[in-house]
Amino acid sequence: MGRILAIDYGKRRIGLALSDPTQTIGSPYRTLTRRKGKRPPWTTLLEIVGEQEVELAVIGLPLMPNGSEGEWTAEVREFGRKLSERAEIPVEWIDERMTSVFAEEVVRSSGLPRAKREEKWRIDAAAASLILESYMESR
Repeated sequence: MGRILAIDYGKRRIGLALSDPTQTIGSPYRTLTRRKGKRPPWTTLLEIVGEQEVELAVIGLPLMPNGSEGEWTAEVREFGRKLSERAEIPVEWIDERMTSVFAEEVVRSSGLPRAKREEKWRIDAAAASLILESYMESR
C-alpha cells in the first residue's frame, strides 16, 4: 500500500499532509511556498510523490459558501489534473470549506509559543492534515 498525499492548495502556500503506508494515520508533512500567480513547485511535488511512495492525492476543493464553484475552484481543479498527469497517480477531491478556520483553531490551541502559532505555514500544513483526516474517515 502506498501513502495518501493531501493538499491544501493556496495562492501563496501549498500545505501538504501524508498518511502512513497503511493509510490509517495522517500527519502534517510540510508547506511549499509559491509566488502569487506563478506555477506550482512541480519538481518538489513530484519528488515528494516518488520519495514518499504516494499512490493517491486528495486535494481540498475550495467551494463557495453555497457549494458552487468559482474561478479559484477551476484553478485548483487544473492543478489537480496536471498533478495526476505528471505524477501518474489518481486525484480525488474533498470539500475544504472551513478547513483553514479549523486548522487555525488547532494550531492556536496547540500550546506552542505565540510567535510559532502565528506562522502561516503551520496552518496550511494543519489544513492539509484535516483534509486527509476527512478523506480517510469518509472511506
